Amino acid sequence: MPLTQHLTWLDIGIFCAYIGGLILLGLRDRKRMKLARDHFLAGNSASWPRIGFALYASTISATSLVGLTGSAYAHGIAVYNYEWMAAIVLTIFCAFVLPTYIRSQVFTVPEFLELRYGKFVRTYVSALGVALGVFLDAAGGLFAGAVLFQIMFPDWPLWQVCALLAVLAGAFLIAGGLRAVIMVESVQGMILVITCASLAFFTFKAVGGGSVTGGWTHVMQTLDPTHLKLIMPASDPSMPWTGLLTGVPLIGFYFWCANQIMVQRVLAAKSLDHGRWGSLMGGAMKLTNLFLVIIPGAAAVLLFPKLDNPDQVFSHIVFGVMPPGLVGLILAACLISILANLSGIYNSTSTLLTMDFIRKLRPGMSEMALIRTGQLTTVVLMAISIVWAPQIVHFGDLWSYLQAILCYFVPPIAAVFIAGLFIKRANVPGAGAALVVGTISSFVLFFGVEVFHAIPLHFLVAAIVIFAISLVALFLGSLTAPPPDPAVVGHMMFAKDVWKAETEHLKTVKWYQNYRYLSVALLLLTGAIVVWFA
Repeated sequence: MPLTQHLTWLDIGIFCAYIGGLILLGLRDRKRMKLARDHFLAGNSASWPRIGFALYASTISATSLVGLTGSAYAHGIAVYNYEWMAAIVLTIFCAFVLPTYIRSQVFTVPEFLELRYGKFVRTYVSALGVALGVFLDAAGGLFAGAVLFQIMFPDWPLWQVCALLAVLAGAFLIAGGLRAVIMVESVQGMILVITCASLAFFTFKAVGGGSVTGGWTHVMQTLDPTHLKLIMPASDPSMPWTGLLTGVPLIGFYFWCANQIMVQRVLAAKSLDHGRWGSLMGGAMKLTNLFLVIIPGAAAVLLFPKLDNPDQVFSHIVFGVMPPGLVGLILAACLISILANLSGIYNSTSTLLTMDFIRKLRPGMSEMALIRTGQLTTVVLMAISIVWAPQIVHFGDLWSYLQAILCYFVPPIAAVFIAGLFIKRANVPGAGAALVVGTISSFVLFFGVEVFHAIPLHFLVAAIVIFAISLVALFLGSLTAPPPDPAVVGHMMFAKDVWKAETEHLKTVKWYQNYRYLSVALLLLTGAIVVWFA
């Protein structure tokens, strides 16, 4: 029976009511939303629970749900290594990176890099942001949405569903729908969290013949033991232990410490303590994805054993396991998530391309010309992402594609960022050399490994190779010019004196407010889960 026959009139009614309600609510309160958003960005008023939930909700989207469940279905729970590594990286972020951001008094990651190294590094980060926005975020979002909704339009080729979603996202952006969704994004995030919980509950219930605990027991006893292991051999095609020690922490550091989307949420904290507590809360919440998303994805092998495309498993769980009403709610939440994310991606990448590149080439452009240029670049970016999205099937599954792109193209930025944070000798020529040489090595390894299959290297291991090449280039390039003035860059680097002073201060703080104790507790909890499933 076609999965779409599981849609009831209740599902369709909830689907329409949810989408219509969000848009109407946002349009009615548009002016108030704008003021609230401005206040949120400039007022430093976010408390730690808000930050923790925002960090977690920002990583739960339709793309993540499709990608994580698909990877777990195909390769087992080893994909969870990306999730628990977030908890480790966030403890590092709290101890070393966040205080440096606060001391430097910057508001964005590109601003931090420009102050540390100059305009070239900022321009590079902007260019990478455009590329990742199109080939990673937009294409990944289109692919996830197409896989989810292609079941409703089974006769449509994948690229046509991608095109439909892209056009809807563009219309959403033009009509102001994006602002409507931004105003109620906390509601959207909560619905997606409920989606994760219901995903686990009803999957285990279906596997257990009506019993959730029985389903869990059946999964633990029946599933292939290799699908329930986190630490895999070096020959594993999805998550070799060599990649777990190299590429996973590297791209995790970039995502949580140098990615403006995530860092901005923490910089909005009312204090350094709230930023740290919220970050650790977000790390703790990431640990729950093993039980809410990943094991249910792996367990779906027992319900749908022969899917042609592993990324279809989320769709099959939604249509084949969820009860009436909840199906419509989940579809509506996923569609809003996809359209809002795509609208934001197209808007931000178009703005970045227009203002940081085209305007510099043609500085005399009028305001109207800039607007029209931005609209034209949006259409071009949409077309590129529509053409590229169907190619993701050649990477095996969506999650592998997302991580592979990060592994090949963010290590040079990670090298420059880490060196700028901890190495006094790192200077402008060194950063330029690292980015240029690192980018060349990124393209060489990407085409050599992924396109021509001429280099026998896993993309997670390739990441650390690119990172090492970038660091060597940075050290050699830095030797061609004097070191930077400590008075200029000192406040943008980690300082031992600040750490020592903080240590004395923490002696006067209650233990449950001491972020170092909380970090140790998070590390112990993470270690216990990893050992349990190792």
